Amino acid sequence: MEKNNGKLFKTNFTGLKQANAMTSPRTLKTHLPFHLLPPSFLEKNCKMIYVARNPKDSMVSYYHFHRMNRNLPAPGTWEEYFESFLAGKVCWGSWYDHVKGWWQAKDQYRILYLFYEDMKENPKHEIQKLAEFIGKSLDDKLLDIILYHTSFSVMKQNPMANYTSIPNEYMNQLISPFMRKGVVGDWKNYFTVAQNKRFDDDYRKNMADTTLTLHFRFS
Repeated sequence: MEKNNGKLFKTNFTGLKQANAMTSPRTLKTHLPFHLLPPSFLEKNCKMIYVARNPKDSMVSYYHFHRMNRNLPAPGTWEEYFESFLAGKVCWGSWYDHVKGWWQAKDQYRILYLFYEDMKENPKHEIQKLAEFIGKSLDDKLLDIILYHTSFSVMKQNPMANYTSIPNEYMNQLISPFMRKGVVGDWKNYFTVAQNKRFDDDYRKNMADTTLTLHFRFS
């Protein structure tokens, strides 16, 4: 499916063909874990930007994304999805393996590792960090423009970002909007006390072998 003036139409023009047709430097987006990246990304020494989010909010966000995205398996109840997420039986596999894989690779390749919570707390600083990483210099006026257009409230109203151009038969935003809340700490509205304790125990066990520390600050 491709967009044309905000409308979707069927095409045989694959993502790979699109990428090959793009002029350099190309910007590509992926949800792949590090070990599934095309080898050329590493061979060509590409610059890569990775954004990690704390697992509790990630679980809640992903649950609602599964609910509205008709291309993904139905998540079941919140309790059922909680179990699936802990077991890594969701698209792209284990959250732990995903974030740790990219974290481990960042010292070997040109990877800028960002945190969603930092982007929420100080977006201007994170935008500057990203700009420096890709070799761009931003004056205050341009930085403020980027800051405005990348704010959650503005992106939520932007058809280029909120996926409202995609028919409900593919992404049903009547069930849950693609851009839902964008806050830190929404997991508190879903996790029971027992689930929170169980998750914390699982987190400590699975993160014991890494220096990676996720942020659980609340908005």
